[in-house]
Amino acid sequence: MSVPAFSVTWDYRCPFARNLHEHLVTALSGGADWDVEFWPFSLNQVHVAEGDPDVWDDPSKAEGLLAMQVGIAVRDRFPEAFPQVHVALFAARHDEALDIREDAVLRDVLGAHGVDADAVFGEIADGGPLDTFRKAHERAVNEHHVFGVPTVIAGDQAVFIRVMHRPQGDVAEATRTIERVLDLTTGWTNLNEFKHTSIPR
Repeated sequence: MSVPAFSVTWDYRCPFARNLHEHLVTALSGGADWDVEFWPFSLNQVHVAEGDPDVWDDPSKAEGLLAMQVGIAVRDRFPEAFPQVHVALFAARHDEALDIREDAVLRDVLGAHGVDADAVFGEIADGGPLDTFRKAHERAVNEHHVFGVPTVIAGDQAVFIRVMHRPQGDVAEATRTIERVLDLTTGWTNLNEFKHTSIPR
């Protein structure tokens, strides 16, 4: 299977995005040779009621966009630290039950991974990450009809996928998982829906 480049959407609010992005980061850290774009997408914006302002223009929604802007700023300004910060932001939300709308929580995550929090928040204050966030979200919707996370985009195919398990540091399992996801995305485009009716616990 050869998929030269693909993208995966994320929003730190989603546990299924957490699962897939952990697989992705684990596999890449273990040497997977993929050209991946980490594509920000706003679940807050998806749920804006008709007639209400977009989240980008609504000051009351600003704190809900903060963690994503931190991730974007690190991705673009400190790319070497992004994989670890990315996973840590998901963990702060879903494993540690921390409020990632709070500056202090986000600064702690950045500091724990050697990233200059003042530099990141300076980027956010200048407005660049929010503009990037908005444009990426709108492009995902307009070009690929994306409605949620995680969505895998490869070529002209875009597929919303939920992976139920986490890699737990297993590079081989993470790599197999992403390869299966890519094969479903590009290798058998006749499959549109496949969902178990119940989840074994």
